Amino acid sequence: MKRLFQTIGFGLLLCMVCCNNDDITVEEDAITDPITYNILALGDSYTIGESVCNTCRFPEQLKDSLISRFPEEDTFNLKVIAQTGWTTTNLINAIENESLTNDYDLVTLLIGVNNQYQGKPFSLYETEFPILVSKAIQLAKNDKANVIVVSIPDYAFTPFGQNSGNPETTSSEIDMYNEFAENYCNQENITYVNITDITRQGLSNTNLVASDGLHPSALAYTKFVERLLPVAEIKIE
Repeated sequence: MKRLFQTIGFGLLLCMVCCNNDDITVEEDAITDPITYNILALGDSYTIGESVCNTCRFPEQLKDSLISRFPEEDTFNLKVIAQTGWTTTNLINAIENESLTNDYDLVTLLIGVNNQYQGKPFSLYETEFPILVSKAIQLAKNDKANVIVVSIPDYAFTPFGQNSGNPETTSSEIDMYNEFAENYCNQENITYVNITDITRQGLSNTNLVASDGLHPSALAYTKFVERLLPVAEIKIE
């Protein structure tokens, strides 16, 4: 949107120049100022990128992909608030303990797997997920159009998931969490991006699972970004 306003501004200036002085020429590059975009990623181990390199996690890959699509003079800043093992409660507390400004051009939210894994009451997610979405909107310039909710990956399709508990139950419960989140986002007109099916290829394509046998690999995160990038680019351009 910033770039659009900038282009419109140039068009108006050019029109004024053309109307008032036929001999004056304005170079577009001369009035195109660099833009700084701020991105905030909220979540848990899937956002922090457990067992992959810092630049391999999906928020970093998304930032790098956006950089490649925008003018080189533009700047992208990324802040990640996420930790392995965090539930919705942990993330709410972490956000409240941070000194955050409400000027983020894009905010992603991926949370809930630890509520399921730790056996928290589903009602807790039903209560706290909307709170987190509201906080994400507030941080995204109070504009829901700047928020992307990402579905919860399915760890049942990993070696850890196969050897821990009942994989079918895990998948069923993750479906329940994702269905609630997607329905809520649809009702509130908030963008929801499904990546769960990518992680459900983890047994047939082991390259999608990190070396710890549980979390997504760098390749899996690349596939996440393939779905997130077109949406993110539209939101901040």
